[in-house]
Amino acid sequence: IRKNNSRAYLVTYPIVTAIVLNWCDEEGTTECLNSLLKSEYRMLEILLVDNGSTDNSFVGLKASFPEIEVLQTGKNLGYAGGNNRGMERALMANPDYVLILNNDTVIDPHAIGKMVELAEKAEGRVGGVVPKILYYHDPERIWYGGGEFSALKGLGIHWQEGHMDQSDRVEEAHLVTFMTGACCLLSVEVVRELKGFDESFFAYVEDADLSLRMTEAGYQMYYQPKARVLHQCPLPGSPPSPFQIRQRDRNRRRIMRKHGSISERPIFLLRFFVSRIILLVKYSLTRDWERARAILNGMGFG
Repeated sequence: IRKNNSRAYLVTYPIVTAIVLNWCDEEGTTECLNSLLKSEYRMLEILLVDNGSTDNSFVGLKASFPEIEVLQTGKNLGYAGGNNRGMERALMANPDYVLILNNDTVIDPHAIGKMVELAEKAEGRVGGVVPKILYYHDPERIWYGGGEFSALKGLGIHWQEGHMDQSDRVEEAHLVTFMTGACCLLSVEVVRELKGFDESFFAYVEDADLSLRMTEAGYQMYYQPKARVLHQCPLPGSPPSPFQIRQRDRNRRRIMRKHGSISERPIFLLRFFVSRIILLVKYSLTRDWERARAILNGMGFG
């Protein structure tokens, strides 16, 4: 309730349900949930989804956060499937927005409010808003500063990735064509219409696919630099894990089959296979057999 000229009136704020997906990472998820509980945005509900963790993390998290609603999927459905189960549960309570948040992130107390404010005021059919995301272990360095989909690479490209965050630089919110799934505020309208992530992706590139489907359906996506999130991910130059290589490469081919035009696909495939062969030779020469096998798997061999 607010007061103006001695008269009281009711102010309602959109309801946001934040979904945090855990899989065998009690420590990281705990820090993420604690950051959400410190959010200044009061119309916030939190849903913890456990993706069939094989350790005791789910038990520990339930005990540590008795005030938070929990959902157990029963098995590892991947990032796409686990978050979809969370969105299905969230929609039962009819929120206005769903916030997808990686469990290895820490969100600023003001971030949700800044994203909701933009979503409510921006022109057009707003499907989602993404924040500025910085490296947890180097919080002055940008991980995601907006983005676009590259048909040449079959990936969502992070603008400003690896650049230093300039505190004296004035940045305005603007449109993007790629929203990272690490943290994105989605309208309930887009979730209901598009049914969340495509679960065939399991993990990696599912956010690029959703971004493309949002664009095709006539929704707009915005980047809000005033909202800030820290992401516990490897710093620039760190080699990807074999799982990342295999999944990302498989899904790059999948997304181009699904969305690439007749003219885009051959150019993508030429660049993809040439670059993969170069990496295969590199990993083989250094006897990094796990990554070499992952390259082959990602190319569709084995």
